[in-house]
Amino acid sequence: MLMPESPFAVVASLLLIAVALLSWPNVRAAARLPGTCARGNVRRPQWARIVGVGSVPAAAVAGALIAGAGGLCAGTALAMLGRKYWHSRNGLRRRLQRCTELAAGIRLLVAELRAGAHPAVAAEGAAAEAAPAVAGIFGDMATATRLGGDVAGALSGSGRVTAELRAPIGRLARCWMLAERHGVALAELLDAVRRDLEHRAAFMRDVEAKMAGPRATALVLAGLPALGLALGELVGADPIAVLTGGLVGQVLLVAGTALLCAGVWWIARLTESVVRA
Repeated sequence: MLMPESPFAVVASLLLIAVALLSWPNVRAAARLPGTCARGNVRRPQWARIVGVGSVPAAAVAGALIAGAGGLCAGTALAMLGRKYWHSRNGLRRRLQRCTELAAGIRLLVAELRAGAHPAVAAEGAAAEAAPAVAGIFGDMATATRLGGDVAGALSGSGRVTAELRAPIGRLARCWMLAERHGVALAELLDAVRRDLEHRAAFMRDVEAKMAGPRATALVLAGLPALGLALGELVGADPIAVLTGGLVGQVLLVAGTALLCAGVWWIARLTESVVRA
């Protein structure tokens, strides 16, 4: 087996493999029939998929080339931590965006109902004006209403409902079921769900703004070890040689990286739990 001539060739080979896997054709029925897919299921950008797939192996190879087995473990751990943090932050942003879009769609639906429109017509109007990520949900609602089906069941079992929308859609389905069983005004129930979503979105924005300071502090603290290594190199202590030169240094590198990842993960969990509350 031929080995690459340089470390750059190793990293380039891994990235090319990742690109090849991402370019593999999708033969699922959902890909062949895009018209039946949810309008809000937007695929991630290609560059984001490449970075997500290739970041961990690239960091592992770079760490192994720089610091041996300890560098391999450290690079893998740091890359996985960064990837998890990135996905977590994106998940919170998507949740906030979807709540805002769903609340806007419900506002349109309530306005149509209060104007005297039939629920099917009102849902169709909301589907036409709502954001693409939630328009399909209102479209399913309109179809079930027009056919006389179970709207609450259609909402709860819809494949268009993502993880960010599962809880609010569940409340929406229960409100619809309550209106059908007990004759309660549908517009008032839906408007209550809309107000709840808007209050939750406002709360999340407020907490996100207040958590900016602790997150910045955590970022600074996470960068102090790297700054310490740089200062050590400047004064001639040569800490990198110590970490990469022997068994003790390798153990210290892995232990330090593990403690750093544990601290960053714990701070991220604390700040995210406040936002999710």
